[in-house]
Amino acid sequence: MKLVIGITGSTGVIYGIRMLETLKKLNIESHLIMSEWAEKCISMETDYSIDHVKSLASNFSEEKNMASSVSSGTHRIDGMIVAPCSMKTLAAIANGYDDTLIARAAGVTIKESRKLILMVRETPLSAIHLENMLKLSRLGVVILPPVTEFYTKPKSIDDIVNHGVGKCLDQFNIEHDLYPRWGTF
Repeated sequence: MKLVIGITGSTGVIYGIRMLETLKKLNIESHLIMSEWAEKCISMETDYSIDHVKSLASNFSEEKNMASSVSSGTHRIDGMIVAPCSMKTLAAIANGYDDTLIARAAGVTIKESRKLILMVRETPLSAIHLENMLKLSRLGVVILPPVTEFYTKPKSIDDIVNHGVGKCLDQFNIEHDLYPRWGTF
């Protein structure tokens, strides 16, 4: 399996980082793209260095590298996850405005009928945000905001993050042990 992972400049970059950590642990190939603001959020929200985050991925492309392999539909991937997905990136994807490699790779994922998961991050949501999500959902894009569950009685932020990441991996039928399944606790 090969997945493109986009990390954008919305709070919650730990979701993208944990995604990369998990994919690496599971020996699943990943191609990372980070926005400029993702890099800023990583330094503001975590103790990780940008170089460490890049090292978690099998491949890395700069956000402005529109000649990257993942900008073409002929490059074979199984899907893409944007975690977190800012409303700016959501709007770009929803309107085909491929001004960054993340938006371009997402657009290619849609046009090639591959699975695209967007962990959208914003609250409250405006009508514009909701319309963009609806437009993409109608195209088959999975809108998967990192909504906290409490039935497993999370004891840490890591438990909450793991649940969100696990829900994304479930969309690709990737086996993991990031959270207990309903009825198993």
